[in-house]
Amino acid sequence: MGIYSFSSVPYSSVIRRLGLFAAASLWAVPTLAEPIPVPVFIVRADGATSGFELEGTVQAIRQATLAAQIGGNVLSLQVKAGDRVKAGQVVARIDERDAQAAEQRGDAGVAQAEGVLRSARLGAERTRELRRQGFVSQAALDMAETELSTAQAGADQARAARNQATLARGYATLVAPFDAIVLATHLEAGDLALPGRTVATLYAPGALRIAVQVPASRAAQARSAQQVAVRLPDGSAAKPASQYVLPSTDPVSQTVEYRLDLDASTAGRLTPGQSLPVRFEGATTVAAPAMPWVPASAILKRGELTAVYVADGERFVLRNVRVGATPSAGQVPVWAGLKPGERVATDAVRAGLAGATPAR
Repeated sequence: MGIYSFSSVPYSSVIRRLGLFAAASLWAVPTLAEPIPVPVFIVRADGATSGFELEGTVQAIRQATLAAQIGGNVLSLQVKAGDRVKAGQVVARIDERDAQAAEQRGDAGVAQAEGVLRSARLGAERTRELRRQGFVSQAALDMAETELSTAQAGADQARAARNQATLARGYATLVAPFDAIVLATHLEAGDLALPGRTVATLYAPGALRIAVQVPASRAAQARSAQQVAVRLPDGSAAKPASQYVLPSTDPVSQTVEYRLDLDASTAGRLTPGQSLPVRFEGATTVAAPAMPWVPASAILKRGELTAVYVADGERFVLRNVRVGATPSAGQVPVWAGLKPGERVATDAVRAGLAGATPAR
């Protein structure tokens, strides 16, 4: 039982069945995908130009991070992202029962210390009078004066402790330090607020700037630029009200940060976090190194990754690059990662498909 026997099956029938099974297996084998030719672009290099363009990020010049200074549950969060608040307006309230109890302990401590101080003051006065009459020694008077000084210090300490408890209780209410817009809220009602934990972030809407990370190799050219312009989302250009450069170079990215302050009318149309092209124009006195350019469609952006597909024989290899802003002509300057003469896929999306090959 359970053992199959082929003794009753003709040998020729078995062979035919095996042949059919083999044929079916051959049909089940998947065929290779057809090659997908993708046009390539030979990287070219431009010589020195009279200007260049980089991406800048909008930042708030005046920004405040409201953080909890005492521990407790958030009883109410009275604002949300995008709300406008006035200076002194309540933003959030934290459970203050612990701080209230500490303040009551401080009041009791002050009452006790003041009682001790009154008793020490009366004792010192009686001892002085007795000393003048010659009924007590100088040592007794010195002892009474010491007790008075000690009681006075204890009363001062108790008052300081009560003031500290009162101050801590005031931290239970978070208020806006200036007229601002709520950039983000980080806690909700019912969340536990711990000392140092951020509750909300505010910024003054009329004071914004553009931060531009200029490659160190272009820093001299940026300094010699005769004009700096910011391209706004509506396509218009705006000149910064003032500009300055940080006096250090980032050791990791090898960039120098330029900060371009915007006037109030321009800042009113922007929000922190936006990316805007910044054009450094008229830097003709400094020769710029040869710089590769590629079509905008060749750039692949996935989160923090910026890359292109470079032809390597009959296949494409993904390579990380560092690019500038896209000018109106649709060409993107590549600051690092490519050399003139290399072949790059013009369509980064198709080049990433299985079977993609460089078109001849």
